[in-house]
Amino acid sequence: MEKMRRIKILDTTLRDGEQTPGCKLNTCEKVKIAKQLKALGVDIIEAGFPISSPGDFRSVEEVCKAVGNGPVVACLSRAVKKDIEVAAASLRYAEYPRIKTGIGTSPHHIKYKFNSNSEQIIERAVEAVKYAKSFVEEVQFYAEDAGRTDNDMLAQVCEAAIKAGATALSIPDTTGYCLPDDYGKKIRFLNENVNGIENVVISTHCHDDLGLATANSLAGLMNGASQVDCTINGIGERAGNAALCEIVMIIKQYKHLNLYTNINTKLLCSTSDMVSEYMGMPVQANKAIVGANAFAHSSGIHQDGIIKHRKTYEIIAPEDVGAEQSSIILTARSGRAALAYRCQKLGHHLTKDRLNTIYPLFLKKADLKKEIIDNDLMDLINGSNGNIERN
Repeated sequence: MEKMRRIKILDTTLRDGEQTPGCKLNTCEKVKIAKQLKALGVDIIEAGFPISSPGDFRSVEEVCKAVGNGPVVACLSRAVKKDIEVAAASLRYAEYPRIKTGIGTSPHHIKYKFNSNSEQIIERAVEAVKYAKSFVEEVQFYAEDAGRTDNDMLAQVCEAAIKAGATALSIPDTTGYCLPDDYGKKIRFLNENVNGIENVVISTHCHDDLGLATANSLAGLMNGASQVDCTINGIGERAGNAALCEIVMIIKQYKHLNLYTNINTKLLCSTSDMVSEYMGMPVQANKAIVGANAFAHSSGIHQDGIIKHRKTYEIIAPEDVGAEQSSIILTARSGRAALAYRCQKLGHHLTKDRLNTIYPLFLKKADLKKEIIDNDLMDLINGSNGNIERN
């Protein structure tokens, strides 16, 4: 049997996630989220971009103090000496510090962002990794816009970064450009063509511009990556990053992948709620795993199935992710089984004749409302339905 392979989780909610427009966090909020991420079991917390502001520098410092002898604390820098110096200073209280440094490697970045060439970009990457390595043991090199970088160029810069001392490599699909098969092949190409690649961690870092961040991350893992850069609720630049909850639960669900994480999945919903509250960023109701409707059923066919056996329409148990329970939502699409079930929950066991009497009245009221709540049901049960009004 193939040996189980542990996947490390780098959570970048406090850095890439905070780059979501309107999602600014203060230091106190960052520290509280960092403590929750430690409890959740993430391996690396990317705490910020300290050169960006004095406030972010202080936040990285305080996160380092708060998590103590726990996860690795990382922070971002560009391939600029001053950035790296400030990053190293912000990490001075970290038990396990890591500097993430890197540079754009795609033709778009090389030509339009840096007005440079491939050789100069590789030189700058090497200088940055070596300089970061002079401050900390763990250096994660990122090849920005790797998704649109030619694989040969990407292999060259990654090999140079490894020789310079990088201990981890981020392969960002910065613009969410890749298809899963292409991204997977990119990771496989690096595994097969970069000298020394077996001595470092390969991390996926996928954005969701085309809704493929989770699929691309998974494709990367299946082709040899052993770390995922992700965020709570999938927040991040533009359309966001790969969602931590999705990656973790896919790994947990599909045992045949022979992958596992150290995440305590029972804390997923509470962590999602905390980040949503502090960032003022509501989670869409239909968000996988942590959305309000993730375990809600309103179609009569689905409700009948879920009442008979949960696994007819749920592949994840709500309690496994810290959700309260499955819910039967009564709407005009609900059937008799759901109506009887909800009435029973209220302590009323309806006979077949009584159910047949109430059901048409229920449908009439349901056509006027988005959802029938318990008070509405009690009115129907008690016969207080002479005048059904729009609420």
